[in-house]
Parts: sequence; structure tokens; C-alpha cells
Amino acid sequence: MKSASVQTLLIVAALVAVNVLSAFVFFRLDLTEEKRYTLSDATRTLLAELPDDIHVDVYLTGDLPPAFKRLENAVRETLDEFQVQAGKTVTFRFIDPDVVTNVDEKNKLIDRLQQRGLLPTNLVANEGGKRTEKLVFPGAIVSYKGKETAVLLLKGNKAASKEEQLNQSYEGVEFELASAIRKLTQTEGNRRRVGLLYSHTQVPPSRFADLLASVQQSYDLFFIDLSKPGPITGLDAVLVPKPDRPFSDDELFKLDQYVVNGGRALFFVDGQRIDSVSNEGNYAQPLNLNLDELFFRWGVRVNRDVVKDMYCAPIPLNVGNLGDKPNIQLLPWRFFPLLNNFGTSGNPIVRNLDAVLGRFISTLDTVQAPGIRKIPLLMTSPYTQVLKTPALISYNEARQQPDPQTYTGGVRLVGCLLEGRFQSVYANRILPGDARAAGFRASGEPSRVLICADGDLVINDVDYKRNTPYPLGFDRFTRSTFANKDFALNAVDYLVDPNGVIAARTRSVALRPLDKIRLNANRTGWQLLNLLGPLALVGLVGLVWQVVRRRRYTH
Repeated sequence: MKSASVQTLLIVAALVAVNVLSAFVFFRLDLTEEKRYTLSDATRTLLAELPDDIHVDVYLTGDLPPAFKRLENAVRETLDEFQVQAGKTVTFRFIDPDVVTNVDEKNKLIDRLQQRGLLPTNLVANEGGKRTEKLVFPGAIVSYKGKETAVLLLKGNKAASKEEQLNQSYEGVEFELASAIRKLTQTEGNRRRVGLLYSHTQVPPSRFADLLASVQQSYDLFFIDLSKPGPITGLDAVLVPKPDRPFSDDELFKLDQYVVNGGRALFFVDGQRIDSVSNEGNYAQPLNLNLDELFFRWGVRVNRDVVKDMYCAPIPLNVGNLGDKPNIQLLPWRFFPLLNNFGTSGNPIVRNLDAVLGRFISTLDTVQAPGIRKIPLLMTSPYTQVLKTPALISYNEARQQPDPQTYTGGVRLVGCLLEGRFQSVYANRILPGDARAAGFRASGEPSRVLICADGDLVINDVDYKRNTPYPLGFDRFTRSTFANKDFALNAVDYLVDPNGVIAARTRSVALRPLDKIRLNANRTGWQLLNLLGPLALVGLVGLVWQVVRRRRYTH
């Protein structure tokens, strides 16, 4: 008995010591295979350096289906980890909109949430032979010093199954919340600088409105005119949207040296120019921007062609008269492809991204470039045709039933990321007496360049009746929003700092679904096992404990 008392005292003393030690030493262990509870280094740094309090209101809670409940739990767990890193600086609460039972008050709440940027999702289920519908808000509002921003938590590729899309949303929770916090807490002193090259495009500013506004939320934006003297300096990235006139040799030299010296650049360029010739259609002509030699040295060639893809968006066309009125119908327009093929690289720019809407896209070819890694980002579907320019694009194309046997162009590259040490296209050309020789470098710092063969990818439509721009990626014909904005902003984030918050998009959580056929066939057995198994296990442990005690203390 004395030994048992000593043993008990030792256990009590150990428990007391552990509790005292825990007040001074804190640690957490993530034993999951995917490290799902481990935040990225950039997120931990962001939270550790928060200058003031952050509050998060999450509206994804209440009586939800299991898959949505899993997403809610992921949000809660992520915010718990945020609190561990930031302490009392981060606070949050979960709000169930269904708690409001008064119809008028609930409608006001729904309107208020929509005005703040949270879009509802209508859940439809069949319970007991009855169809039920429920409106949920899978999002959150992040507040900081009187400012707030909406966070959409239900994001992913809509072409995937519901389970896969919810799992993609699960994987993106940390990135979405951390990006919102970064957006709100950045100050002028620690914001990166992005330059927009506006001098080579005739597209009106209203068509770039959403892109510029979105970039300015996280970066300081500057406008660049290459015709002015002096090199490109002091910028973390340069954005070149839909240029439509050739670059001069001096302007190419500035871009060349900017990239060679470690500058990052994003080019959204066309291989052709679309001219409207009549109400019957358009005419595609080759577009020479004088960028061929520069891109070729970097490892990419923009082709003078236009792609037809059977996986495409529709446009409204008059297919005849309906009585005394024109019969307008939405018909597939194969020159507006939906880009939903992102390769197998798993790059954070395109990971779990929804489809991107293209308009009159061209193709890219990769060529040999020493020291440059080429990562395909955007590709067409396998069912394509490639038309060499010049080419007539008739609207009658949309009225014809396509023959899949003729769409044999295969998967074509549209957007490519280039990483490495870039070689100057002017190597061995700059003579000592050349005014550009001072500071010239033939090769330099590691850098990153993104080239997309579609200038329209970053252009938004405009509601001319209200004179307001539509969101980037919004299709006014189908009223659908595609992932053009997410692609562009992810690309800027990655090029500026691939180890920043964007790194959280590489998180992967594997789906481990149960075998539904076996589950249904043995439903009663599994229910009994889950109900009686724990009781039997507890009883077995108690029985073993009693046997051990009797053997030890019975002499």
C-alpha cells in the first residue's frame, strides 16, 4: 500500500508540475499528414506584426449540411490559430443569420450583408421526400480601425464536384483571411510598388477600372510612360495590359534591363487585332508589337493566330424574327473560350482557380532559353481549332452546329510563367561608345515574368446605362463571374513575393470519402459498431484494470 501511495503522490506532483510549466511554456503539435493546422511563415509574420486589433465576423454557422459544417470548422480552427499567433489582437465571432426570425429584419440583414460584399448561396436538399431550401452566407467581414472588407469563403473550381469545391474552399481559408488582413493593415511605408504601362494601349481607363482598383487595395500603383527618359526603377512589378501599338527599340531596352536586373513583369498581349467590318462579323489581322525578339530570348513565342474552343461562353445573336420582333438567343461563341485547364504544376497562381474567360485569344509556344524554367498556367481544352491570321470571323460561326471531329487542335498554351536568370537580348550589341553602355547588364538577378496571349483577360465590361464598370471577369450576357480578377491578383502577388501570403494557396487537404455502397449495404452494422463499440472498449479497459489490480494486491 505504501508503494501505491507513493505512486499516486508522484502522479499528482507530475500533473501539478506540468500545469505550472504550461503557464510559462506554450507549444502546439500538428500531427496531421497535411499539416492542416500549421500556418505559413508569411501568415505568422503578418499576425505577429499586427499594429492594432482585428475583428472577424463569420456568417457561416448554424444548421448546415456536414460538408458546410466542415468548412465552418476549418474557419474556426484557422481563426483559433490566428489568435495563438496574434494573441488578443485577433477576435472573432460566428453569427447565424437564421437566428433573426422577424421577416423584415432578416431581409434587412440580408440586404446589408450583400451591400457589404457577402453573396448568399442557396442550399437545396431533399429531406423526408420534401424539398427544402436555405440561404447561407459562406463568408466573413474583417474589420480594422473603422475599415472592413468582405471575405468569400466558398471559392473553388465550379467544374469540380460539390465535395471537391468545398474541399478547395477548405484549403483556401487561410489565404482568404490572411489576404484580407494584409489588405486592411498595410501602410504606405510597407506597401509594394506596381507600375502600370499605359502608354501603349488605346483601351479607355474605364475598361481597366476594376483591375486598377483591386491592385491599389494591396499595392501602391504608379503609371509608366516608356517614352520618357530614364530606366524603370523603384518598382516591384510592371503590368503591361493589352498593348496595341509597337514598342520602340529604346522602350524594349528599358523592359529588357528592368527584367535582367531582377524586375518582375506581367504581359497581357494579343497576337492579333480584331477589327469590326460589318454586322456579319470581324476581321482578325496579325498584330506586331515588336516584342517577338524579347519574348523569344525569354523562352516564349506569341503566335499570330486566333483560337476556337468548343468549351466557350455564349453571346447574344439574332437568329431570325419572332413575329414582328427579332429573336435574340445566347449561342456558343467559340472565340470566347473558357480556360479551365491549368496544367499539373500546382502553382499558387492557379491552384483551385475557377474558369477564366478569354476573348479572341492567341497561342503561345515555348522555345529553348538557358536558365529559364517555364511553368504552364493557362491552357485551352483539347477541342480546339487554330486559325492563322488574317482570318474572317463570321457571326454565323455561332449558329452552326460544330463537328467535334474537326476540333483536333489539341490543348494549346495560352499563359506561361517564366522563372530564372534572364539573358539580355542586347548582349553583344551594346558597343562601348553607346550611350546605353553605362550600367548595362547582359545577365543579372533571378526574376519572374508572366506572359498571357490574351490582352482582354484583364479588361472589364462597362454598364453604359449607369456608366459604371462591371467587376473584372463578369460576363454581362450570362451574368456569371469568372476568375479573371483572381488570376491577375494572384499573379501579381506571386511575382512580387512568392513566399508571401500567396504561399498559403499551396495548402493541400486530401479528401478521404467513405465507400457509400458498402456503407449503405452495412448501415445497421456500422451504426451498432459506433454506438456499442466505445462502450465495449471502456468496459474492456475497466475489466483489464480490475484483473491487474487483483493480481497485484491479492497474495
